Amino acid sequence: ILTYISPEVDIKGHVDIISVKPETAPSKQPLDEVKCKIAISSGKGGVGKSTVSANLAVALAKQGYKVGLLDADIFGPSIPKMFGIEDERPVADDEGKIVPIEKFGVKILSIGFFVNPESAIVWRGAMASNAIKQLITDAAWGDLDFFLIDLPPGTSDIHLTIVGSIALDGAIVVSTPQAVALADAIKGIDMFQNDKVNVPILGLIENMAWFTPAELPNNKYYIFGKQGCRALAEEMNIPLLGEIPLVQSIREGGDEGTPIALQNGHPAAQMFESICQHLR
Repeated sequence: ILTYISPEVDIKGHVDIISVKPETAPSKQPLDEVKCKIAISSGKGGVGKSTVSANLAVALAKQGYKVGLLDADIFGPSIPKMFGIEDERPVADDEGKIVPIEKFGVKILSIGFFVNPESAIVWRGAMASNAIKQLITDAAWGDLDFFLIDLPPGTSDIHLTIVGSIALDGAIVVSTPQAVALADAIKGIDMFQNDKVNVPILGLIENMAWFTPAELPNNKYYIFGKQGCRALAEEMNIPLLGEIPLVQSIREGGDEGTPIALQNGHPAAQMFESICQHLR
């Protein structure tokens, strides 16, 4: 789907099917130089999965790790905006590999770099899956400590494509404490634990756990329910990695392209740093 046109990388709406003979297949597996590959998932949209992905990537980079972030949400890419790089256009290197855009110490690729941000991406599953494969295998990710994949919500072809393309070290599931969100989170967990997928669940992250107004810093208002992810984690015997409150500055950081994890000493930044301790 991706066609390299120097000095830019362009995208075309077609699918090329190429048969590779066993003797010509590459000996190296995709992302062999990456130490830890983690998928970040959510059962439904709107729970802050991309916000969590962006801030975890920045928090890890701040701690000195080499980090890559793939925005695999083909139909709703938001990572470019969250990093303030919507106008960036990746180029190809001398070997024809896509060079990720680097910001805040994080190497980033997204389908959002290749399409008009105001246009809907109307693709069948095979086209979307092939685009994701190319962003994984035809990119110059290099030597990384962490490779985070911001998956689309739900369970789809994209998830199966990624699981089939690379050996994931684990998955993180993001949810709000709301019962409706938790019901879908259970389905996402079940997908990774399915015998045919078999990806370890590293844990749950509860986003929008509570709201604390600036003028009442000691008050907590449980708008979407209280400790729903904690209860689910205990029920399913998986770790609860952290609880992220509903904070205006987190939203502002995402809208302005400066993730809150960049702000040293900010309570929300410290929460993301704490979650990173579980990923080492």
